Amino acid sequence: MFLDRTATVEKACGLIEEAAQGGAELAVFPEAFIPAYPVWVWFIPPGHTHPLRALYAELHANAISIPGPEVARLGEAAADCGVTVAMGVNERNSEASDSTLYNTLLYLGADGGVLGKHRKLIPTAGERLVWGQGAEGDLEVFDTPIGRLGGLLCWENYMPLARYALTARGEQVHAAPTWDRGEPWISTMRHMAKEGRCFVVGACQAFHKDDIPDALGFKSTYLGDLDGWINPGLSLIVDPDGKILAGPLEAEEGILYADIEPAEVIGPRWQLDVAGHYARPDIFEFKMRRSPRPVLDVLSDTEEPD
Repeated sequence: MFLDRTATVEKACGLIEEAAQGGAELAVFPEAFIPAYPVWVWFIPPGHTHPLRALYAELHANAISIPGPEVARLGEAAADCGVTVAMGVNERNSEASDSTLYNTLLYLGADGGVLGKHRKLIPTAGERLVWGQGAEGDLEVFDTPIGRLGGLLCWENYMPLARYALTARGEQVHAAPTWDRGEPWISTMRHMAKEGRCFVVGACQAFHKDDIPDALGFKSTYLGDLDGWINPGLSLIVDPDGKILAGPLEAEEGILYADIEPAEVIGPRWQLDVAGHYARPDIFEFKMRRSPRPVLDVLSDTEEPD
């Protein structure tokens, strides 16, 4: 499925159906699931321009636009199953050059419609060789059948103000698609749940070296000394007290399930409500800009530039 958009979308639709059969009302997928996380950024030196260009072109060819036919196909699956979906995708900037890629979290409602999307604000380290920075305040929280849903991508979850922006908008269920794994990340998921008094779904794909087709030359050239799992995954679900409800799921593909009752966030917020009685807006002030800036602003002859 690696770098195969059509196959990955169909796999995602199958997983949505499987999750629904297991009783799920929300399905959270890993970061950049469609068509793949660009794992090569952690192995190919930035000065090796030609292999990086070739892989970027391949990733771009298999990335999606929002809206687009792949989004429609995912929406059809979500509607057929009555499942809300939070999906990590590689998104083209189809509103401008159609050449830059964004690491995007796509939200689909249980009716199949697009609730919204969020472009990762800051790609981390080697990821900056692939993805642009999200340029607008698209940190939204959506009303869904299982509660008010928001999310951040990977190390955005370490950004205190980004977390607070979602909490202040009433987030009850937090999606955290990621490529990160390990004990510090597990602690982060637990801390976020405890801090925001919300349910947290950390979704990371378990990724094996064999998942990369042999036809892609970087596998032998740059990953020759590696064997087995490149990423063990460690997806998990955490409750508003920071207790792990399901997972971590290590070194295997699978679906985690947990019962989520939005009313369960209220009791813990009696003690700690960081966007309520713990907020102290009389002392602290926080503003989030939401107006996007276009790449090109065409003025008429009578208009003056700003």
